[in-house]
Amino acid sequence: MELNKIYNMDCMKGMAELEPNSIDIIVTSPPYNIGTKYNLHQDNMAFEDYLNWMEEFGRLARRVLKENGSLFFNIGDKASDELRSFEVAKRISKSLRLQNTIHWIKSIAIPEENINVGHYKPINSRFYLNNLHEYIFHFTKNKNVPLNKLAIGVPYADKSNIKRWKNAKTDLRDRGNVWYIPYETVQTKKEHPAIFPENLPKMCIKLHGYNKDTVVLDPFMGSGTTAVACIDLGCKYIGFEIDPKYVKIAEKRIAQHLSSISH
Repeated sequence: MELNKIYNMDCMKGMAELEPNSIDIIVTSPPYNIGTKYNLHQDNMAFEDYLNWMEEFGRLARRVLKENGSLFFNIGDKASDELRSFEVAKRISKSLRLQNTIHWIKSIAIPEENINVGHYKPINSRFYLNNLHEYIFHFTKNKNVPLNKLAIGVPYADKSNIKRWKNAKTDLRDRGNVWYIPYETVQTKKEHPAIFPENLPKMCIKLHGYNKDTVVLDPFMGSGTTAVACIDLGCKYIGFEIDPKYVKIAEKRIAQHLSSISH
């Protein structure tokens, strides 16, 4: 298959046709199966069917990943769900090892510091809190893939740590597994109902490590966010998207992005 292209096809069929051990990084977010209104996909499968689908996805992800490859698998759930995301992760872990669990924070409030930032979808409930985060499960084949942690590092709050810590070479420390990545404010109706911020795939790719020959796969390409991230970083991408409407949206977005950065 050609690189830097989105294929209008089912990702299971697509991953089965890719060369084994050909992908460096998979960054993706599947339909969560929580009733989101997509154009064609029915996001309300019986949960056992959904788990079986995700188990097959994990098997195919292992097939296409290189030995030192990474799968960054973003999934969320409803506040009322019980361990749902972990049930999905357990199915994928039949084929891959869980190396890191990353918490994507969408909104955070720290009243003591007068901080209240981010966007979230509020729920009207007497029983459940607003759900302000999602998971990014980092899977690898053997749980021993070295990471470029300082590529997404943050400055030390206490600069004296730079001299006190033996491994501190610069004013950057490991960000850890809690990532605050806000959405951009959208004033118009979204063309795709489940778009993650561009910084999410960028941070995953940077953390794994990349160069101009790195190939990133997004099996659920949606509106093309992962492709745009790859273009900005200067690596290669390939994507699958079953809905032709979303493929057109993604291709238009990519073309506009390429045009904007060429001027």
